[in-house]
This record gives sequence, structure tokens and C-alpha cells, in this order.
Amino acid sequence: MVVNLISIFLAAILTNNYVLQKFLGICPFLGVSKKLDTAVSMSLAVIVVMTLATLVTWPIQTFILDKFGIGYLQTIVFILIIAALVQFIEAFMKKNMPPLYQALGIYLPLITTNCAVLGVTTLNIDEGYNYIQSIVNAIGSGVGYLVAMVLFAGVRERLENSNIPKFLEGLPITLISASILACAFLGFGGLVDGIFGL
Repeated sequence: MVVNLISIFLAAILTNNYVLQKFLGICPFLGVSKKLDTAVSMSLAVIVVMTLATLVTWPIQTFILDKFGIGYLQTIVFILIIAALVQFIEAFMKKNMPPLYQALGIYLPLITTNCAVLGVTTLNIDEGYNYIQSIVNAIGSGVGYLVAMVLFAGVRERLENSNIPKFLEGLPITLISASILACAFLGFGGLVDGIFGL
């Protein structure tokens, strides 16, 4: 059981990374990764939202939607739950952490529509994870999001001080760098598969 949870956690960070392997949550990934501190702050908010959303959505799916045969409402219900959680976190940060709230700007409300958060909650159900596995996957996915954001923020800070050809400046070099980072994460597939037999 513990080995299974560890494999789910590591796979969510390395081989099933929602940003670099599933390409979910790309908008904040490209928008907030210019500075390391905002990338970390955004990632921590995403970890909290992913975990809380999973804590709430899994029981609702299992004990209400599935029980009453209304599973087709999953997407609408999950989006409403995520939106409520984000509003709560936004209000909390606005009151208790004003500098961080200002730094995140428009990207904090974008967590509501961040497909990585919705993707985690729905894929937990689709993969047939139980409640504990779903929570571990959500935390691991959030940590994977953090790893991707921090690495990419470091890359982008280095790019600002580099001599880049004129035709590659801006978005082209950003997308090329993101694709190279995604390719680098493909190497973890064999590592996690070999250790845990996924």
C-alpha cells in the first residue's frame, strides 16, 4: 500500500506531470514563471487548491453523483467547487497577504479555470483511485506543478541575461525552452517504471 502511494506521488511529479506531460495549466505556467517568487507562490496556491478540491470532489462524486446516477454533472459540479475554493483563498490572501495577492494579480482567479486543477479532480475518478490515492495524487500533482514552475522560472531568468537572436526573442524562445524542459522529463519515465513497476 505504501509503495503504491509513493509510486503515485512520484509519478504525479515526474512522469505524469500535468504541465510538462499532460500540457494542462499552460496559461499560468507561461504567465507567472517570469519571476521565481511569483512562480513559487502561484504553485503553492495551486497545491492547496488541488488538494482541497480533491478532498471535496471525490466524496461528492462517489457518494452523491454516482449514487444518484447524475455523474454527467461532474464537470459543472467540480468547476463550481474549485471556483468556491479559489474565491475563499483569494479573500484570505487579500486580507492576510496583500503583497502576495498583488504579485499574483490576475493569475490567482485564473486558478478557477486552470485545467490542471480540474484535470486532477476528474482523472482521480477516471483512474479509479480511492480517497487516499486521490489525495496523494493531488498533492503529488501540485508538487509536480511547483517543480515545473520553479525550473522554468530559473530558465526564464537565465534567458533574460542571454544573447538571444532577434527572431527568437519573447514567446518563441519561451516555447522552445518549455518544450526542451518537457523532453527532459520524459527521461524520468524509465526511472519510475523501473523502480516501482508502474
